[in-house]
Amino acid sequence: MRSVRIGVDTGGTFTDVVAVDEQTGEIVTTKTPSTPANPADGFITGIGKLGELDVGSIVHGTTVATNQLLEDRMANLGLVTTEGFEFILEIARQSVPDGYGNSYFWVKPPRIVPVHLVRTVGGRLDHLGAEVRPFNEEQAAEVARWFRSKGVTAIGVCFLHSYANPEHERRMREVIWREHPEATVSISSDVLREYREYERSVTTLVDAAVKPTMRRYIASLSTRLGMPFSVMKSNGGVLSAREVVNQPITTVLSGPAAGALGAALIAATAGHPSVITLDGGGTSTDVAVVIDGEPSVTTEGAIGRYPVKIPMIDIVTVGAGGGSIAWISPEGTLKVGPRSAGADPGPLCYGRGGTEVTVTDAHVFLGRIPPHLLGGEIPLNAEAARAGIQALADKLGLTPERTATGILEISAFNQSNAIRQLTVKRGLDVRDFPLVTFGGSGPLLACRLIDILGLPAVVIPPDPGNVSAFGLLTVDVKNDYVRTYVTRDLALERAGEIYRELEHQAAEALDREGFDDPVYARSADLRYYGQAYEVRVPAPAGEIDDDWKRQVIDAFHQAHEKLYGYAYRDDPRHGVEWVNLRVSGIGPITRPTIRRRQSGAAKPTPATRPVHFDHVAQTPIFQRADLGPGMKVAGPAVIEEYGSTIPIHPGFIARVDEYGNVEVRRD
Repeated sequence: MRSVRIGVDTGGTFTDVVAVDEQTGEIVTTKTPSTPANPADGFITGIGKLGELDVGSIVHGTTVATNQLLEDRMANLGLVTTEGFEFILEIARQSVPDGYGNSYFWVKPPRIVPVHLVRTVGGRLDHLGAEVRPFNEEQAAEVARWFRSKGVTAIGVCFLHSYANPEHERRMREVIWREHPEATVSISSDVLREYREYERSVTTLVDAAVKPTMRRYIASLSTRLGMPFSVMKSNGGVLSAREVVNQPITTVLSGPAAGALGAALIAATAGHPSVITLDGGGTSTDVAVVIDGEPSVTTEGAIGRYPVKIPMIDIVTVGAGGGSIAWISPEGTLKVGPRSAGADPGPLCYGRGGTEVTVTDAHVFLGRIPPHLLGGEIPLNAEAARAGIQALADKLGLTPERTATGILEISAFNQSNAIRQLTVKRGLDVRDFPLVTFGGSGPLLACRLIDILGLPAVVIPPDPGNVSAFGLLTVDVKNDYVRTYVTRDLALERAGEIYRELEHQAAEALDREGFDDPVYARSADLRYYGQAYEVRVPAPAGEIDDDWKRQVIDAFHQAHEKLYGYAYRDDPRHGVEWVNLRVSGIGPITRPTIRRRQSGAAKPTPATRPVHFDHVAQTPIFQRADLGPGMKVAGPAVIEEYGSTIPIHPGFIARVDEYGNVEVRRD
């Protein structure tokens, strides 16, 4: 029995599983409904559907931490901060919701911890890490005992300037462990060792809040699996489960990150190094941009209402999945999402007690998806979808066909707006990028997105519903480390010391993961003096000297000009300021090989069924497995497979490439 590697991605509606034979490269995929009450049940069921296998390793993409944040479950959470700074969460960061031209007021985000659960401890460091006042251990013990008396079991610690010197925070953690051993503690110098107190405080509190949940989930899953496994991180790397429980915040965009990486590899193999990726699931749609094979990374992300300042693949998420609910606003207009029927009860056509029309119901009503999912494993009730669409149409005063088409049109525009956020708003022309769309519902609106955005093409990989799970098997082990060092006159010796310290931290972590030959990727955050925010650029390996410094500054000028349209290369009034130095420690893995496919036999004779595009007509229905490389399908038509469906609208043509991808273009 050959050894296989397995990727398991738990989504809001389905749990996707991919197994790759490590010798032959053969790929086997399957799906099973997710189990929101206990995601481990769907995980185990999905692996069981693969049959008897010699499992060498398992990588997991999980939404456990993400869901807790989106659902705002933050019970029993407290904050310890520096004496005199108890209102750091009240001061927060001001933001204008709709831009300066449309807003008459400033908005601050809600507190993650109420003010009565914030406690302060004496002691003070300056911005260089020197001790101004000693740490007050007696006061720290009183604070720990107070939290114990109040039943607060998750505690975040964020002291002023601890990014420069973590000593006070580490002593506070020891005191809490001694006085309140049941508590889970996160300290900011471990979670995010860079400045900006508000973002560092919230990021640390989010880590503390999700840590108990993730530890319980990982422990339960480990017991049921009976073997070690790894977990996908938001930064595009993986980490062993035993390590990730110490930094659970790094998993908050676990599944979407894997999807972007898997799609990037598939697209690059097919000759598309720069693409937009769109992962359409049952609950939401996740969009990312890949340039020269690498997804864009940011530290300015947010999950729900919480800013999470950790390295993560730059993903925009909108509530535009197959389960997104259609509803009528108080003004009488049709809306779609962001609320979702999810996996349970699901859309009307699932027949599990759903009472509201969803995007999937609209597709079923129009005949664009078959009356079943997963090759017949999940039958769909087309009559329930029809009745729901008819009732909604009566309220709107429209025909059922116009109502269903309108639901899909609104969903397509919701997805296109997410794509524009990652392209137009970042100075990229969306018309330069093919779209790689995947996920169970991802390919359904491909033709409309081409028209709305002017895309050159849409590429749909084989088994699109399992691309995120496949992406889990393409990912290196990766840890990120950062140190704030704000200066306009970079001391090369000091910069070298910081980079060596960060690389030593990375080496220790990768050694625990079993890598004795790691790779280090350096980067730096720079800005023009007087700016509030910085731009991250890669920094060369090797000796840190004047030539190294010049290369980084030149890269910053180029990146700034690309992002904002201008740069101050030769203007002494706008000096360059260094802010953060960063290192990513990478443990490389062997990625699955995507093989070319043999040309098939003659083009198959399709079945037909009534499908509504411009009008209802008998439409050819092709099975994707029957379409070999080089074959073309002209719309109107539908291409079906186990985990997804591709409606080809009139005026479009689909071609199968040599890797089995379907490319859809305007005819």
